[in-house]
Amino acid sequence: KPKTATRDAIHHQMAQRRFTTMMSSINNKASDRAVRRFATSAPDEVLFKEHAVTKLVTLNRVKQLNSLNHPMVLQMLPKYREWNSSSQPALILLKSEGTKAFCAGGDVKAIWEEEALQRDFFYDEYQLNYCISQLKIPHVAMLRGIVMGGGVGLSVHGSHRVATDNSMFAMPETAIGFIPDVGASWTLPRLLNNNTAFGAFLGMTGHRLKGYDLKAAGIATHFVPEDQMAAVEDELVGLKATNQSPAETHQQVNEILAKFDKDGEFSLAGHIDLITECFSKSTVEEIIAALQQKEDGNKFVADTLKKLHSMAPLSVKATLELIRRGAQLTDYADAFKMEYNVVQAYMEKDSDFFEGVRAVLIDRDNKPKWNPASLAEATPEAVKEIFDKLHGTRGTWDPLK
Repeated sequence: KPKTATRDAIHHQMAQRRFTTMMSSINNKASDRAVRRFATSAPDEVLFKEHAVTKLVTLNRVKQLNSLNHPMVLQMLPKYREWNSSSQPALILLKSEGTKAFCAGGDVKAIWEEEALQRDFFYDEYQLNYCISQLKIPHVAMLRGIVMGGGVGLSVHGSHRVATDNSMFAMPETAIGFIPDVGASWTLPRLLNNNTAFGAFLGMTGHRLKGYDLKAAGIATHFVPEDQMAAVEDELVGLKATNQSPAETHQQVNEILAKFDKDGEFSLAGHIDLITECFSKSTVEEIIAALQQKEDGNKFVADTLKKLHSMAPLSVKATLELIRRGAQLTDYADAFKMEYNVVQAYMEKDSDFFEGVRAVLIDRDNKPKWNPASLAEATPEAVKEIFDKLHGTRGTWDPLK
């Protein structure tokens, strides 16, 4: 809760004035409403530094594993739109402070606590995600450490994603009674040359990809050893301004990254055929039955089954539906439109999201009481209602013009 001391009140007023001024250039109701309510963000949670060509953006919530909150979104979005519309050559270099986490996800504790965030955070976060997907200028994300949830949305839709030795990707939302979002319905089914089954596996189980795995799977476009990451950043920051087109700037970035890019071994290489066979089955129950047939002495299969049985049953089924619907989409915006509506279903007070966050992040007893409690109780009708009924109070999601 906000403190009432005079000093804090003064800080609040100063932050509000700074934030309101900064956001005045965005003419849309969503941002105006969010600015009024969430103008108290610490000004240094996202750092911006403009060089001749490179616009350096640094996520700076180290103690919170650089988790993404609403004010950070509202600071980044106008900058991204400004740089993308500029007539001057530009590239965006996105990194994080520290090496432990690029971005461990959205600030779900805050979302769990505040009803307005449950509506507006996702709406505006998806605007930023979609903006990144539509950039004409290069967007280079340096993926040190943890890359989960909201961190995936900040990176995977951009043109260049650089993994390194300690990179760790996961979409673990089913563990908190939620679904993979931030454009996962578009990204996951298109990994490994449109292997929808592999995307379903990642989304349903929250399986972790590490190091070179990110490049092998397609989450990252490049893999650079940690001891060379600083050199990559230096070369990108040092680009000189000329009259080149965005395509030429892309080529410059490609040439720099190619000098440092390395190959490696994919930890899942020996399991892809099994994953594809089992996760191509029509239903979650059939996927589990197929895995059980291959379980004898297979630790990977046993671990996969254990994960599936520990996740929220309705979330597992909804995630499979989400990935398969996403595979059929032809427009990026439609993925965010679908996800926003599904997410608003999970913001309803009786959803598993609130119980999952309580169990995993608030009380930390890791004993969620899912409702429905079993896959059998998570009926096709319940899944259909999540997707086909309009949820929330803001209506449909549409991209900013």
